[in-house]
Amino acid sequence: MSDIQAVADPALRVESRAKRLKAATGDLHEALDARMSGADLFSSLERYALFLAMQRRFHAEIAPLYREPALIALVPDLPERAKLAEIDRDITDIGATPPADQPAALDPKDAPAALGWLYVAEGSSLGAAFLFKEAEKLGLGADRGARHLAAHPEGRGLHWRRFTQALDAVELTEEEDARAEAAAVAAFRRVRQIAEETLA
Repeated sequence: MSDIQAVADPALRVESRAKRLKAATGDLHEALDARMSGADLFSSLERYALFLAMQRRFHAEIAPLYREPALIALVPDLPERAKLAEIDRDITDIGATPPADQPAALDPKDAPAALGWLYVAEGSSLGAAFLFKEAEKLGLGADRGARHLAAHPEGRGLHWRRFTQALDAVELTEEEDARAEAAAVAAFRRVRQIAEETLA
């Protein structure tokens, strides 16, 4: 990963990497949102527990990415963006027990692929404003049960822009960019697979 560096002026690029990843995953994103909306996951604490279980599985799988030094060099605030510990606290808050960790499935040393997976994870934090409001209807909030859905102190928009600025500033070859896009697609498909397995 030592050959991956920051672009001096990412604004010179015709289209940002974040926009390309959004375009590559748009249909999958919409389908996942529709599936989640139809599952009534915020209709009761019991249903919300299923949502937390899904979140936990995905974030446990990507947790190594947030600890990888070479990725932190590209996205300096990466460690503080990790959600797994907050999800575990949310699970405990509603009276459930976080499951034991499973072996990590992702290789954090493949930077292009890691960036694709991180794009999906960080995008979900940006889009969690509606979910947080739904959690509040269950009596949950930033201090109990919905910590991982709460906005960052600097605001969701700015926190997202900091990530996309770092993402867009990474210099990748065309082949590496293609790997990043394929990884983002794989991440959405993995979330959908986790959802179907949890809701079955």
